[in-house]
Amino acid sequence: MAEDRKQDNDFIRPLRRVMIVLVAVTLALVFLVWRIDSPRVEQFRMAVIDKVVPSFDWAMRPMGRLVAMAENFNAYARIVEQNQELRRELQQMRAWREAALQLEQRNAQLLDLNQVRLDPQLTHVTGVVMADSGSPFRKSVLLNVGARDGVQDGWAVMDGLGLAGRISGVGQRTARVVLLTDTASAVPVVIQPSGQRAMLIGDNSAFPVLEFIETPDDLRPGDRVVSSDDGGVFPAGILVGEVVATTDRRLRVRISADYGRLEFLRVLRSRPMERITDTGALIAPPRLPETPEAAEDTPLAEGMPGDG
Repeated sequence: MAEDRKQDNDFIRPLRRVMIVLVAVTLALVFLVWRIDSPRVEQFRMAVIDKVVPSFDWAMRPMGRLVAMAENFNAYARIVEQNQELRRELQQMRAWREAALQLEQRNAQLLDLNQVRLDPQLTHVTGVVMADSGSPFRKSVLLNVGARDGVQDGWAVMDGLGLAGRISGVGQRTARVVLLTDTASAVPVVIQPSGQRAMLIGDNSAFPVLEFIETPDDLRPGDRVVSSDDGGVFPAGILVGEVVATTDRRLRVRISADYGRLEFLRVLRSRPMERITDTGALIAPPRLPETPEAAEDTPLAEGMPGDG
């Protein structure tokens, strides 16, 4: 057995050496053929490529299948992540829907308890934003509604989210809207839940300033800001924005209206509030004129202090 193994090794070693030499010579010839710059050699190379490369399609097909499977697996992983994210968003939406229904029911109960009467005269006319001022020192836009539509100077203007500004200048077919961020804008507001009143003054920045606050320490970032009817300029209760604290240590408001996408604006038809001029009517009814018969029936001398 040892002699057979020795004979096998003596046969395999020379054969292995011959195979290595043949492979090296073949690689050297291939290298030389691919490096020779000759038209005939180029034709030979192209003929070899045309014969050999198509025959390797069967070898590349499994690799293509593996690549396609890897891409499908990645796409499936992305779909699973998106599905999980959509499930989380759906769960949040259900919670928000339940909260909205509860708030709606609570609001209906409070309105019924307080017997609140909403203002039926507060209507609006919608206009299309035609252009803006284009100036860094003036924040205003033009609407395609004017005096022919009943628009009056000073009326409040809002988009679908909140108060955007007021009418300042009315033409026959157009009207100019001064936005809340303009330096000429000064709007009375109420901060909730503290109920403090203030003035929202624009300074050409994205966040107008709150001024004339009685106790600023009672305000917190995130407090709701709504319009006030002080002065009879704006209707009360229109959403303006929320309080934010900026780096300059001043209380400002993040406007709810989306100034980056002003396409349509609603002009609120404000009606002047009825003013009470006769304050005495609130205290007691007016006295009726005394008749002679009533004067005779009234005892003047009886029961008067000091008589005796």
